[in-house]
Amino acid sequence: MLRLARLAASVPRLQAHPTNSRHSMAYSAKIGPSILSSDLSCLGSECVRMMESGADYLHLDVMDGHFVPNITFGHPMVECLRKTVGQDPFFDMHMMVSRPEQWVKPMAAAGASQYTFHLEATTNPGNLIKEIRESGMKVGLAIKPGTTVEELAPWANQVDMALVMTVEPGFGGQKFMDDMMPKVSWLRSQFPSLDIEVDGGVGPDTIHKCAEAGANMIVSGSAVIGSDDPRSVIALLRTAVAEAIQKRSLDR
Repeated sequence: MLRLARLAASVPRLQAHPTNSRHSMAYSAKIGPSILSSDLSCLGSECVRMMESGADYLHLDVMDGHFVPNITFGHPMVECLRKTVGQDPFFDMHMMVSRPEQWVKPMAAAGASQYTFHLEATTNPGNLIKEIRESGMKVGLAIKPGTTVEELAPWANQVDMALVMTVEPGFGGQKFMDDMMPKVSWLRSQFPSLDIEVDGGVGPDTIHKCAEAGANMIVSGSAVIGSDDPRSVIALLRTAVAEAIQKRSLDR
């Protein structure tokens, strides 16, 4: 925890309350390793290792065996991780669960920073967004590959982040789906300052497609965590996104 505290000043962090103006480029490049790709027997130390390697946030996949076939972990694990790594790291909870309403309060109490639920999992997104905000967390809204970006659009001004899945949720190691990039491009054109996240098969070979489309929050699992030098991979991913943001700004 002391090492993490010393790093706090040098590692970029997600802002607690980003501007909601849709008229300026308020977003920046942020890289979030998916900790599910790490050695689960030493998850706390793996989280510390990722933050010390320059990660901007940690992406935590919660699967319930219903919305997706696999089961991972729940709020007790999040609470333990928060105690281990301290208050500083930003926990982006990717809730691949069939009843996202059920876990808002437990995840908030456990120390989650952002609650990202799937549009496909709820019949009342507006109410859920309100509940997440009232619990003190930021709001993320995710869509599966089969869901159109237009279905997300009515909620985009009410959330902090939109997640475009670039694989089918529920399994690691899948091939990146290039045909999801038009969704990212459309969101970036319609909501210029929205944080847009991509998740699934993203690494050095696919980052440029994501960056050019307009994604700025990059979830990467095995490409970062399985690397012999995660710091250099994180830096490569961030540079690609930062350069694309700068180019987009100049082009305007």
